[in-house]
Amino acid sequence: MKLNDISRGTGLEGHNITNANLIYWTPPTAALYEQIVKRCEGLISHMGAVAVKTGHYTGRAANEKFIVDEPGCHDNIAWGNVNRPFEPAKFDALYDRMCAFMHGRDLFVQDCFAGADKEHRLPIRVITEKSWHSLFARNMFVSATADELEPHIPQFTLVDLPSFHADPAKDGTNSETFIIINFARKMIIIGGTSYAGEIKKAIFTTLNYLLPVEKGIMPMHCSANVGPKGDTAVFFGLSGTGKTTLSADANRSLIGDDEHGWDDKGVFNFEGGCYAKIIKLSKEAEPEIYETTRRFGTILENVAIDTHSRRVDLDDASFTENTRASYPLTHIPNIVKSGCSGHPTTIIMLTCDAFGVLPPISRLTPEQAMYHFLSGYTAKVAGTEAGITEPSATFSTCFGGPFMALDPAVYGQLLRSKIAEHNVTCWLVNTGWSGGAYGVGSRMKIAYSRALVNAALEGTLDAGSFEKESYFGLDIPTTCPNVPKEVLNPRNTWSDKSKYDETAARLVGMFKENFKKYAAHVSEAVANVM
Repeated sequence: MKLNDISRGTGLEGHNITNANLIYWTPPTAALYEQIVKRCEGLISHMGAVAVKTGHYTGRAANEKFIVDEPGCHDNIAWGNVNRPFEPAKFDALYDRMCAFMHGRDLFVQDCFAGADKEHRLPIRVITEKSWHSLFARNMFVSATADELEPHIPQFTLVDLPSFHADPAKDGTNSETFIIINFARKMIIIGGTSYAGEIKKAIFTTLNYLLPVEKGIMPMHCSANVGPKGDTAVFFGLSGTGKTTLSADANRSLIGDDEHGWDDKGVFNFEGGCYAKIIKLSKEAEPEIYETTRRFGTILENVAIDTHSRRVDLDDASFTENTRASYPLTHIPNIVKSGCSGHPTTIIMLTCDAFGVLPPISRLTPEQAMYHFLSGYTAKVAGTEAGITEPSATFSTCFGGPFMALDPAVYGQLLRSKIAEHNVTCWLVNTGWSGGAYGVGSRMKIAYSRALVNAALEGTLDAGSFEKESYFGLDIPTTCPNVPKEVLNPRNTWSDKSKYDETAARLVGMFKENFKKYAAHVSEAVANVM
């Protein structure tokens, strides 16, 4: 029997997993709650969400991720600091040790799908040692119906063992922690970290490789929603830039908050749930997300909880700034149940500008859209990755560099052709700082960002007047309902105008230096945007 060529009824032998103790196969949420409590993995909060801790890693272990370098993928992968090569023999030996580690242990299995579009979805199997990680997989991926479970044949399998630690000298890893993708064996192995986000991001990276290579589909690190008139909007952005917040709008139906594909029919969600950053979550500013933290089935990751009253404190960052809530999409009242929609009419690229010099919103030409998509400028927000304690400027290509297995030009060309074919309007939105850089200025108010985005989606901004920003060449609207006029041009918000000019010029220089690596792969018009 070949690895992965198995059905649910065959058990785990096809994955070389034998002699496990109890195997909980696709248990429902209630059964997983029972196991979480029984195994002391978490506490049930007063409103029904389960609170858990991830231990040492409270964010992604960015330096511990590898892709097995084998002939089938070698020429396609963009090898480098993000996609580090791993030897096939080392992978086999490490996985053999993981299989031995599972002898006599209880395991949890979730058979599900990555992708809401039935034509393109990837059947996956997630095998975990922690019951709350199994609940995380159940929340985050697309559930299989009872009829779909019986013939479910996984095309990719993820094995997640937080308490298994690698031996770097023996295994070829950088540390005891590892996240390794093997396209030849159709397998992902994770060890040494309890941060559940590694599970979904490893699957996302897998789809980012498979969909363009095998089907010509554009994978996107974005949220997406649909308006009352059926207009689809896509929100690109890294963690902490506002994808989840701005796409969760009571007046629009949510498709998904983080990962999507764009095929010849339109947009489809990769996931069945949301993984929202919830530090200092506001009931007034983000009511839909706030309510999910008070629902049965939601996982509250690294959120402070009073062990007596079981009440949580969403403002408490004592464990990490990167507190998270994992919940099924059905916890949001207004969703697109199919997870699929038509082609986008609007693309919004979100950035969290730590320098405080980018406008809160600006209209992009197709050339500017390509430039900013490949640049992926934002700030890494405290806690998103291990070792990041305060915002720092970064460029993450395609607004998802850590998860892009192929050359950025592949994704850029796909996006360019989609924008041209469907005449999509593009905007750049800065949810970062205003009135000065981080430490001097203040973070853009969510109410302002939401008002600007709504005006862009409704078409009122595009129909209004614009002024040209002098450093980045961006078109800035001169007015917007419910947003003070002086906020629209960032230079107006700085008390020290010369300091603004100096900072803006420095950031332009950073953009130009970063874009040199893409210049040979784009048109002259795109290369000379700045």
